[in-house]
Amino acid sequence: MDPIAAVKDGFNQVTKRQKHYHSTSQFVIDQAFEGFVDSMVQILTKNDLKTVLNELKLKLDSLSPINQLQESQKECNTSLTKFEKALGKSDMFPASRSIDLDHKLVEKMLVEYFYRQGLFEVGDCLVKEAEVEVDDSLSRALEIHRVTQPLRQKDIEPAMRWISENSEKLKENGPKLELDLISLKYWEMLRQGKSSDALRFAKTHFPKYATLYTGKIRRLIVALLWVKDLENYPHAEEMFSMSWHKTSKELTKQYYNLYDQPSSSQLAVALSAGIQSLPKILKLIRVMGLKKEEWEEMKQLPVDMELGDEFQFHSVFVCPVSREQSDEENPPMMMPCRHVLCKESILRLCKCCSTRMFKCPYCPAQTTAAACRQLYI
Repeated sequence: MDPIAAVKDGFNQVTKRQKHYHSTSQFVIDQAFEGFVDSMVQILTKNDLKTVLNELKLKLDSLSPINQLQESQKECNTSLTKFEKALGKSDMFPASRSIDLDHKLVEKMLVEYFYRQGLFEVGDCLVKEAEVEVDDSLSRALEIHRVTQPLRQKDIEPAMRWISENSEKLKENGPKLELDLISLKYWEMLRQGKSSDALRFAKTHFPKYATLYTGKIRRLIVALLWVKDLENYPHAEEMFSMSWHKTSKELTKQYYNLYDQPSSSQLAVALSAGIQSLPKILKLIRVMGLKKEEWEEMKQLPVDMELGDEFQFHSVFVCPVSREQSDEENPPMMMPCRHVLCKESILRLCKCCSTRMFKCPYCPAQTTAAACRQLYI
């Protein structure tokens, strides 16, 4: 089995066993509590204390709370032991590097991550124990949490209210977000077969968006005719692509955009990028036979790491040849081979002659300065 898949499978087993242990513990506690309550009622209504206590003892013996908890705890411990072994066998560690981390910065990133995940108690505990200085991240996380959390219960009112209050700042994104929320609520009614409720809902909310989104409104209305067979509705694929989770993420993105903040926490981005790039890095180390010292000293990877558009954030460009940051006088230039250098680097390569051929530093392609196009970042 792939080592990364083995670690992931081991982690999933641990979480599964932990959830099972929690549910078992809760069941045992509920049953025991119910027995104690019944016994208290009987003691208050009857004077035969000995009989009541004997009945309680029999109920607790049949429940066997200690045995149930011990068995569940044993399964949890076994899964943890297997997970530790999977981590020990994994070859992920050759890709690790010794880096001097700013612990205060890491703690702050952790707090921000917990707040954005809605784990406010955990975040507050870390703030208190590590004495982390927090800024406005807590208040912002609380506000967007109150807006997006109700969407899990298909409640769009808090989100609609927030969009309305910030309509001027959201500009053209506001109506689109509103229509997405209304469409989700309407489509949920159709899924539940509540065609009458869906029709009333449509009459109340759709007219406001009929001019801007005529096509979408029409497709939503026609879906009423397919209420008993929605999956075969011709535009079902488009409608089913709408999801509460995606809309919640878009709301979060627009919320943080208003404050010029990234929509994802720094820790979440770093972990996601690391997980995606890890298989290629491990293969690189294995193929090149790199030793730990060689890997530690490597300043630049000899292969491209394609992480997807969601990881393209930077508003600045640093030339990979000169190591200088681009500016208006020295803008980034893309060669026909799609590699990008700063203008000054290209001029040095072609010796300031726009028609002189030169070779790209990163591939065998040859080009001229005249064939390069300026990029605007």
